[in-house]
Amino acid sequence: MLGYKRTERLNDQIRMEIADILMTKVKDPRVGFVTVTSVEVSPDLRYAKVFVSILAALAPSEKTMEGLTKAAPFIRGELGRRLHIRYIPELTFQLDRSAEETDRVLKLLDKIAKIRQNESHEQ
Repeated sequence: MLGYKRTERLNDQIRMEIADILMTKVKDPRVGFVTVTSVEVSPDLRYAKVFVSILAALAPSEKTMEGLTKAAPFIRGELGRRLHIRYIPELTFQLDRSAEETDRVLKLLDKIAKIRQNESHEQ
């Protein structure tokens, strides 16, 4: 049980540190409009999936993901200087599409509400 809490704390700490590194240290213009939504560290603390959300209107996601992948060794090195843990996990970046899915569901719910409203006015 203690290991689980430690992993959760480490997930949150790594998420905050990567977000700060992306804002202050990474100079690649492809990585400009990224939000780190969550991090999942493996139980052995060797690997971490970093989920990011990209503002699609301002940057193409393919180029941004390419920039993040290119910057991963640099970010890992910065994490090594900031975190005091035995192993700095290898980072893999994945696109978090939960915001897009939420937006899609909300639009569908709005359509349903409008249809119901129209049906109630017709009766």
